[in-house]
Amino acid sequence: MSGVSEESVWSALKTVQDPDRGQDIVALGMVSGLVVKQGNVGFAIEVDPDRGEKLEPVRKQAEQAVLALKGVSSVTAVLTAHSAEPGDGQAARAPHRGARPGQGAQPQAKPRQPQHGQQSGQAREMAPHVKHIIAVASGKGGVGKSTTATNIALALHVNGHSVGLLDADIYGPSQPRMMGITGKPNSPDGKRLEPMANYGVKVMSMGFLVDEATPMVWRGPMVQSAIQQMLRDVEWGELDVLVVDMPPGTGDAQLTLAQQVPLSGAVIVTTPQDLALLDATKGLNMFRKVDVPTIGLVENMSYFLCPHCGERSDIFAAGGGQREADKLGVELLGEIPLDMAIRETADGGHPIVVAQPESAHAKAYLRIAERIWRTLAGAGTGARSAPNIEMK
Repeated sequence: MSGVSEESVWSALKTVQDPDRGQDIVALGMVSGLVVKQGNVGFAIEVDPDRGEKLEPVRKQAEQAVLALKGVSSVTAVLTAHSAEPGDGQAARAPHRGARPGQGAQPQAKPRQPQHGQQSGQAREMAPHVKHIIAVASGKGGVGKSTTATNIALALHVNGHSVGLLDADIYGPSQPRMMGITGKPNSPDGKRLEPMANYGVKVMSMGFLVDEATPMVWRGPMVQSAIQQMLRDVEWGELDVLVVDMPPGTGDAQLTLAQQVPLSGAVIVTTPQDLALLDATKGLNMFRKVDVPTIGLVENMSYFLCPHCGERSDIFAAGGGQREADKLGVELLGEIPLDMAIRETADGGHPIVVAQPESAHAKAYLRIAERIWRTLAGAGTGARSAPNIEMK
């Protein structure tokens, strides 16, 4: 036990003042989402959008104040821009002492819209030495996206590339378990984190900072800030590819990455049935709307081979991925079967690409990784600039 209590963290944060408003950030209700776990502390500081850049020193001061507490090993503070809703009256209200994430009176939050001309500069600050950032996404949950992202990252490494893996699913991080990594990331200076690593791949996940059974009751802007910080404040170093395991759907995390990160492309994971393909199409079209190129589709759980008789069964229909890829004008990168070995190796922290490298399944992931790299290499050595997004 670290002996660090929420009470002591709140007390430390009370020593940090808003320079313009003359009160501490706790009294002003600016702190939310406090998480304290085994010496690791995380929280958000909510500010007015127009004051975001100006209050970056306040965020750093808050981190240092908490880091100075006995038993605190790391601090993750994110700066969240928000606007008060019309008629709110007072823009911010103090949370209850010791409030857990999502509890206490908190202001309504709205994501800050990036201003034209700022995105490219912000993007360069995020993972500046990474050649390509790709998103592995799906339009819905339950299609095996995280397992696919993990094995693609490992396959890219096996194919000779330097690779990182970012778990952007803040609400349901799974990469610590799938990559077989335990422990907490180091922070030599209390400002930047060193990514964890296994099987030659660097990994960062919110799952390293909180217990896997702890729910992340965070609003959209806080999720956006957390993703930004895992890109900006993590020492990724020189990488050929950073694979981003996206949460399912087309929400805050996807828009944050599309708006502020120079994505080289997106890989869409689907299963063969019509409903899954419909959701995959929505995900693909979302990336197209924000000018992120689609590298291709991966059809997961494509078929089932009986381990006893070897007969193939198309449980979720057949050929849907290829038809959808043809209709959308993208490449079908590969078909991955529904197989117990893929599930067991991922759940056990030893994914099939490294657990059974000579298996047909591992070779299928290696071929997918080769096709992804071929597309990336053909697009040039650097990622595109982050797009400007106009809301109409």
